[in-house]
Formats: sequence, structure tokens, C-alpha cells
Amino acid sequence: MRRGWTTGTCATAAAKAAYQALLTGTFPDPVEVTLPKGERPAFALALEELGQGFARAGIVKDAGDDPDVTHGATVIASVRIAPAGSGVLFRAGEGVGTVTRAGLPIPPGEPAINPVPRDMIRGVIAEVAALFGASGDVEVEISIPGGEALAQRTMNPRLGILGGLSVLGTTGIVRPFSCAAWIASIHRGVDVARAAGQLHVVGATGSTSEDAVKARYDLPEMAYLDMGDFAGGLLKYLRAHPVPRLTLAGGFAKFVKLAQGALDLHSARSQVDFAALALLLERAGAPAEIVAEAAGANTAKEVLDRAEAAGIDVAAEVARGAQAAARAVLRDAPVDVEVLVVDRAGAVVAHRPFDAEGAA
Repeated sequence: MRRGWTTGTCATAAAKAAYQALLTGTFPDPVEVTLPKGERPAFALALEELGQGFARAGIVKDAGDDPDVTHGATVIASVRIAPAGSGVLFRAGEGVGTVTRAGLPIPPGEPAINPVPRDMIRGVIAEVAALFGASGDVEVEISIPGGEALAQRTMNPRLGILGGLSVLGTTGIVRPFSCAAWIASIHRGVDVARAAGQLHVVGATGSTSEDAVKARYDLPEMAYLDMGDFAGGLLKYLRAHPVPRLTLAGGFAKFVKLAQGALDLHSARSQVDFAALALLLERAGAPAEIVAEAAGANTAKEVLDRAEAAGIDVAAEVARGAQAAARAVLRDAPVDVEVLVVDRAGAVVAHRPFDAEGAA
């Protein structure tokens, strides 16, 4: 599959082109940058503007075959000369967020331009300054038109990044479906919750299960970590960075897989073991006929519907297994776990409470 480029890489290339144009009056097009591991891609400019005391360049982000919300967005860098000795100053333009909470790699009040993209931008500014005999004291404003709306489809609002997107990237390259960005967002969510003193966080597989938790608890938005399919990404990080209480909420099929030991719950990366699910039915007291049907079922929902019609509480066994699997990943970390199994209509069909509430 085709790889792409991070917002950080695009911002770096745009900043390099804009600074060179500010010093020379001419935009390099294409513009080449060096990535953290030494690769040197080149980018065509989608925007060139040279004005009184500033230059602006833009690059259309190509995320390759990754389903990135910023694919096709224009990343723009505006560069102005700053006072002597200032170095590189970063500003958030249209569509780039501002950090408002502690716990992120960038302190509150700063533009949401992450450390590696900042280093990359500083690097190209120094490169151009050395080439043309300039000081390298500049103000770099990064903007992404439409970014504020796009940010609503990311974890930024929950992380306290307001007003737009983050400028991200550690390698400069987007690898299709690597899942790294989502897992990194989960980790930053835990960091923000811990820094704010939050004692209870939620990992939900989707909006329906998250809504079920919201109906039960009055928790701040930062408590919801948007786990999605990445149960392992959340649990392993909490093992090293614990929060006292964790609510896991998800659909029956997802939590069947968690109970069976899967930590990535996506259908492309883990499947329901129907033979094992049949054993859970047997443990729940199902008659042999229903157990046999489950072993040959097509979907987990089919098993749940048949069990509920017969008065068999197989969801309780799934919740028990999911809680045990989560505890096994957490090991001895001081994290108390409860589990909610939620059906497609949003009803809680099974609940395993926190230890403090008497789980058996």
C-alpha cells in the first residue's frame, strides 16, 4: 500500500520554501527536506505568496492509502523575520490548535506543533539561513484551512487542544493502517487525564458503548480515551501509567475477542473463536443443543440473540472473561477494572463491577 507524509513533514517543507523565498524572492519548487531517518522527499508547492515582510507556502498533504482525516488538506507555513536572538518562534494559524491542558509533549498555551516537527522546522530554517547568510531568527506560523472542523473528528477536543488540528509526526512518514497515530492519541489521553488528577477513565470500543458509560457516570470529557479496537494499546500503557479506575465498555463481539485474549479487536486482525464461545455458553448453563449451534454460528450476535431468547446469560460470562483478560495485561498495576458489555441498541447486557464494588 502507498505510504504518505505527516502534517509535520508538510509543514517543514512549506516553512523551508517560505523562508527561502523571504530571503531570495524565489520559491524552490519542488522543495526537498530531510526526514529524521535521512530520507529526502521533495514536495510540489500548492501555494506561493510573497508579501511585505512575509512569505507563505503551502503543500497539499498526501497521506497515501492511510485513512487520515488530514489527507488532501493544505498545510501552510507563513514566515516572518523575528527580532535578533529569538531563534524560531512558533505560532498557530487558522486550523491549528492550541494546547490548553498539561500532560502533552507541548506545554499549555503553545501551538499544537509536536516536538519532532518543531525540530524538523528548526533544522530547515538553520539550513536555509546558513545557505544565504541569514540569522535564522524567524516566526513560523502553521495553518491548515478547515482544520478546526477536521479536528472534531480527532481526539484533540478531549485532549484540550482547541481551535484545530495538531501538527504531528515522529518519522515524517505515514504508514498505511499502522495504527500508531491512534495508539499514540490514546497514550496522550492517559497523560492528560493523569496530569489533571483524573481518577477514573473510560476505554470504549465505539460511540454506542461510550454513550452507555456516559449514562452511568458524570465524568469530564478528558476521561474518555477513544480506545476503539486498541484495547492492548490502552491496557499496556495504563500498566506503566496507572489511573485508579478504568471502565471498559464495548460490544458483545468485541469483548468476546478480548475475553479470548485478543488485544486488537479489529475484525481484520482478530476473529471470534466460536468453539471457545460455545464453552462459555456451556458454563452459563446452556443446553447441549444451543452449545452445538454456537460452535457453528456465523456471528457473535447470532449466539447472543439465541442465548437471550433461551434465557441464558452468556454476556455475563463474556464480561467476566474480558475483565480477567484486562487484569492479566495490567498485571499488578494499581488499576481497578469494570466491564460493560453493550448491545447494538446501547443497552448494557452485562456488567462486571470494580473490585471495590464486590465483583466475584
